[in-house]
Amino acid sequence: MLDTEELKAAVGDLDSDHLTTLLDGLLVARPTEDEARQVLEACQQGMDIVGARFVSGQYFVGDLVFAGAMLSGAVEKLKPLLGFAGDLSAGTVVLGTVEGDIHFIGKNLFGTMLEAANFRVIDIGIDQPPKAFLNAAQKYRADIVGLSGLLTTAVDSMKETVEALAGLRRGTKIIIGGDAVSEKVCKYVGADAWSKNAYEAVQLCRSWVERKK
Repeated sequence: MLDTEELKAAVGDLDSDHLTTLLDGLLVARPTEDEARQVLEACQQGMDIVGARFVSGQYFVGDLVFAGAMLSGAVEKLKPLLGFAGDLSAGTVVLGTVEGDIHFIGKNLFGTMLEAANFRVIDIGIDQPPKAFLNAAQKYRADIVGLSGLLTTAVDSMKETVEALAGLRRGTKIIIGGDAVSEKVCKYVGADAWSKNAYEAVQLCRSWVERKK
């Protein structure tokens, strides 16, 4: 069985070549579902290291983006082995960039980290109107809706989207993220929480679903 500590260290150290070698070796060995799940958990623990180093100032935004790309590749390799549905799902998150904004790096990083944490992620894309978020949230029975926006003009779009989501079933949380957000903006738009840090946002989403169990 693959050494999960070695895998965790590869992710934490941003060593993409070593990570690829480890994962390719795993696939050749035909792991069981339980072993694949342990590997996924090790990847998440590696991202926890990345996040901690980002918070401490050792890593920067570019490092987070690179780590997100690494994790995305790992997730793609593991998906055929276990997927992200049924009892492996921590919850469902509908995610998108609000109307009038086309930025996606932060959104994609957040989505990848959510998947690694066993969330089912429904990414509806960029420049999405309020109705698109509402339709997706209703269709997939979202536990959480994530609104992303980098431009200051995205703030009003976030507010309109939160208002459109007012009729969702009780218990659905709304989180906003991106350069445009702050505590003041969060209160203005009526969201449950805000974050500019994908690592911290995933931890918050984890706490929300754990409280519902």
